[in-house]
Amino acid sequence: MRILLSLALVISGTAAAQTTVPAPIDAVDPMIGTGGEGHTFPGATAPFGMVQLSPDTDTSCEIRACYGHAAGYRFEDPTIQGFSHTHFSGAGHSDLGDVLVMPQAGEQVRLDPGDPRRPGSGYRSRFDHASEVARPGYYAVTLADHDIRAELTAGTRIGVHRYSFPAGRAAHLLIDLRTSLYNYPGKILWSGLHLRPDGTLTGFRETRGWAPGRKLYFAMRFSAPLTGHAFVDRDTAVAYKGFQGPGRGSDAVAEKLGRALEAQLDFGRLTAPLEVRVALSGVDEAGAVANLDAEPGGFDAIRGATAQAWAKALGAIEIDAPAPMRTNVYTALYHALLAPSVWSDADGRYRGPDDQVHVAKGFTFRSTFSLWDTFRAEHPLLTLVQPAQTTVDVVRSLVESRRHSPYGILPVWQFAGRETWTMIGYHAAPVIADAYLKGIRGFDADAALDAMVASADYAPYGGLGDYIARGYVAIDKEPEAASKTVEYAYDDWTIARMARAMGRTQIADRFERRAGYWRNSFDASTGWVRARLSSGAFRTPFDPTAINYGSDYTEGNAWQYSWFMPQDEAGLIRLLGGDAKAIAKLDAMFDYDNSKLDYSHAEDIAGLIGQYIHGNEPSHHVAYLYNFAGAPWRTQERLAQIVASQYKPAPDGLAGNDDLGQMSAWLVFTALGFYPVAPGSNEYVIGRPFVDRAMLNLPGGKRFTVIADGLSATNRYVAGVTLNGAALERSYIRDEEVRAGGELRFTMSASPNKLWGSGEAARPFSMSKR
Repeated sequence: MRILLSLALVISGTAAAQTTVPAPIDAVDPMIGTGGEGHTFPGATAPFGMVQLSPDTDTSCEIRACYGHAAGYRFEDPTIQGFSHTHFSGAGHSDLGDVLVMPQAGEQVRLDPGDPRRPGSGYRSRFDHASEVARPGYYAVTLADHDIRAELTAGTRIGVHRYSFPAGRAAHLLIDLRTSLYNYPGKILWSGLHLRPDGTLTGFRETRGWAPGRKLYFAMRFSAPLTGHAFVDRDTAVAYKGFQGPGRGSDAVAEKLGRALEAQLDFGRLTAPLEVRVALSGVDEAGAVANLDAEPGGFDAIRGATAQAWAKALGAIEIDAPAPMRTNVYTALYHALLAPSVWSDADGRYRGPDDQVHVAKGFTFRSTFSLWDTFRAEHPLLTLVQPAQTTVDVVRSLVESRRHSPYGILPVWQFAGRETWTMIGYHAAPVIADAYLKGIRGFDADAALDAMVASADYAPYGGLGDYIARGYVAIDKEPEAASKTVEYAYDDWTIARMARAMGRTQIADRFERRAGYWRNSFDASTGWVRARLSSGAFRTPFDPTAINYGSDYTEGNAWQYSWFMPQDEAGLIRLLGGDAKAIAKLDAMFDYDNSKLDYSHAEDIAGLIGQYIHGNEPSHHVAYLYNFAGAPWRTQERLAQIVASQYKPAPDGLAGNDDLGQMSAWLVFTALGFYPVAPGSNEYVIGRPFVDRAMLNLPGGKRFTVIADGLSATNRYVAGVTLNGAALERSYIRDEEVRAGGELRFTMSASPNKLWGSGEAARPFSMSKR
């Protein structure tokens, strides 16, 4: 582990002393976001691991709304139902929660979870947060009703349980294949259990959930021999006639197929903790067994290896800041390193969007792409804090997914290799373009660009045919048309940028024209981005504060989407009437009085500051837009307001869904003092730092240091900036300047410097002015 040293000034100011600060891994608190609207999980996982082994406190939508339990665990819940092996971190939708394991002690084994409001009614158990330990790669809790100490750890494709049973009482495990997050009737299509002669338990299940027809396989081994077992099918309905699964036949000691399977495993009275090694595969049971063999070792060995992996990954940034902020930022970095998760097996095989098995050659296939969220800051962050191979894996996985897609387009919102068609846009395009324009290679750029163009030209998707023909998506033909028009235009700009850099001028010219289509949804008479009818008229009635699913906008309203043209904010400012009017409109957004508005019907609308909604992604770049109007000092004020109100080191410390790392990546960038407003521009807009000092340990051994001289709660403004000792008058920094290594130094002040960054030449990129 890396031990960082920070200088603590003696109060008298006459001396300084060195004090040790916790290593990055010790500063992470996985409980942040497990309450409120964060939707994170506290369990064990490796960086980008296939397995997310975590407690589920409630998997029944009949007891509570599924939305609040999207990650399986909710801090407010009093009981744990069991420990399952797959979870999303901060998603706004429920699924996964595969292969639930629950230990039990004593003579009676309960087969149903029971009612969380009635202790003892089933196998679920009460627990106390005081007994929990959550660290990167490790989770532990005491199950009070069973008097069992449960510990969890995970490798890349395996999870390892360790259960300490009370002395003198029989030890049992219940494997429940019926449960799943968002577990509505009929979700489990088919499942199987097979006990092999060597004591390995293998199995599978197919689910019809958010991702249709998802198949998952597992292999499970135990540190103690079974003394008994029972496979039970709790469903008496007619057997499913589709995918039957690979029966083991004579190779199996016992097997059972069905739609509601459970396994009771008995171990007698144990004299040592029981360890359970579990591997997953999306391919077949043989793949799960091979994945199990590929990561040998018991609980402590796997825990130690994963701790080292986390120490290395988190060591990409060295941070000196007060403990609460340091915990916030390192936890944010931790959350940003959970996805896109590994999906290919140790031998390279994976199940793709066509439900067929393919082989990843020379890269690791990744899935869990929440692209509408993560193109903004999550993927740009990974290009800086991870080895280039991570981004190469991402790009190649996206392109390979397009090759195997029945529709021939890039993923929209994919997990476990399956497409969900959730959200809008073709935001794999900016992820690929941003990587290419930053000089990351190792993938077929021509194939990648062809995939981007194919996605942007696929007329049946989301009104794209109308968009191509008319220059906008028509609201009388396609819902959320205003949002789709401006998001498509941004994606088109990234395609143009990459094509231009590759010398493919015809593509560049065509998509540069399309990049300006955002103007076709801008109503100059009102100053809003609005939905238009096929006739060309803007739809009425119009209320810029209205938020309704399937309306003119996607998870937002005109206040947020009227700022979404990150490729051309200068063009927007001119249409608004200039700098002063743009600043006034930004201020009106943040200062809006919401007291007469009710957004309780909209699940993702959280973290409101006026009409700025930090809990959802369309607002994430908006605080930085003052820079484009020549008022960076106003950005500095707004960032202080956002960080103070939207993040804290507590279970309810995230104002909204973390969305597979986007909320967290925003904080990491903002804490460093800059943010990628327009991925693909190769620029970061300068805000203000929230840490005293940070060092980016970049790929290639280079280091980029950020220093904030005089930073304090009072000194929230930037008085001046230097880059490698020379005054920096512009309010942005280039990606190549960061990658080259060096020093970005801020001088902080209690009063704003209204001249710094105010000139036209000092402002960040906009396509219409360069």
